[in-house]
Amino acid sequence: MYSANVWTSERPRPGGVVRAGVATGKVRPMSAPRVLLADDHVMLLGAFEKLLAGECDIVGQVSDGRALVTAAEQLRPDVIVLDISMPLLNGLEAARQIRQKLRHVKLVFLTMNEDADLAAEAFRSGASAYLLKRSAASELPMAIREVMRGHSYITPLVTEGLVGALAKAAEHRPADELTPRQREVLQLIAEGRSMKEVGAMLNLTPRTVAFHKYRIMKQLKLKSSAELIQYAVKRNLV
Repeated sequence: MYSANVWTSERPRPGGVVRAGVATGKVRPMSAPRVLLADDHVMLLGAFEKLLAGECDIVGQVSDGRALVTAAEQLRPDVIVLDISMPLLNGLEAARQIRQKLRHVKLVFLTMNEDADLAAEAFRSGASAYLLKRSAASELPMAIREVMRGHSYITPLVTEGLVGALAKAAEHRPADELTPRQREVLQLIAEGRSMKEVGAMLNLTPRTVAFHKYRIMKQLKLKSSAELIQYAVKRNLV
């Protein structure tokens, strides 16, 4: 099955490029985990595919969070490797939606962000592993092996501040009160999309989108669209 944002490993991708495991001549073990990759940088997706080709079955690649949710439900992989910062729907919100539908999938966050608070948020969203792109070559295969054994994996590069960050989970935080729909609207507005565009993407009328925006600003006590965008950026929603 193909779309503009999704390819699966059942057939060659457009352009005649075959699966990395076939193209490189590497033989994957019979029990190789089925892995879905998600990142908005196409070159990185190719690099991760080659890195994992020897021991994983790469079943698909997507470049935005909304396509990720759809692909996860269709492909039902064992492991999803995803970034936090993705267009249309960020990785954290995508993870929450996927976790509701696929309880047993392993979510491996692979990001550039070293913020321990963000790592803690990823684990609250259902992550099994959190690691950095700059250490992917040495850590990503290991992280996937660990999560497939039922363990969690955290890169040593962020573990120092993670314990304290996780302790903040019980604190009252305004964004936690936003509904999933409000978080979707907030991200799309912060990305600069018009009310009409947001409505088309979420199957809402522009008037309903405007109402969501008004409710979000009132709830978060924000006075302008600029403050709304600043809030979304600060919370890594875009």
